[in-house]
Amino acid sequence: MGRSNTREEILTSATRLFAAAGYKGTSLHDIAVDVGCSKAALLYHFDSKEAILTQLCAPAIAELEQLQDRLEVLEPAPARTAAIEGFVDLSMRYRKEIQVIYGDLPGLLQRPAFQRVHLLTQRLCEILTGPSGTPVSAVAAKLVLAGIPAIAFAADQGMHCYPDEELRAALIEAATRALAPLT
Repeated sequence: MGRSNTREEILTSATRLFAAAGYKGTSLHDIAVDVGCSKAALLYHFDSKEAILTQLCAPAIAELEQLQDRLEVLEPAPARTAAIEGFVDLSMRYRKEIQVIYGDLPGLLQRPAFQRVHLLTQRLCEILTGPSGTPVSAVAAKLVLAGIPAIAFAADQGMHCYPDEELRAALIEAATRALAPLT
């Protein structure tokens, strides 16, 4: 295979197929056929389906870690605002990648590459919940964390006709409204 961009084509194809059929529902053969290469050629670039997924999600995970680092030095109220805005921005920038993670979340969180994602999202949930830690505020935080990527992905699939700037503002406002004021 002489194409120099095969690795990127594999990642692009895997993103689309994982988002459509899920990680478990997509085989290496499916990706190879979509790219137009042999499975052997695909395995030359990535040694497993998990390696493809890990590479695919690495930029989003790195940005989630950077967001976490920024939040740790803030007081609760500014941390919550920054968490909402940062998570909305991340979800919009990595719509397909995050949808892949959320689509197969229970299984993926068992994989070593994604255990850090679980810890990061737990911490985001704690920041959104706030110091009260009531069941209602914890459920609201989980709804926000689950809903933002779902809506960002749906918009990417043409299910909502909002420009990205309007969608971002609406997601931030809705998330802020869903969460109880910090006490």
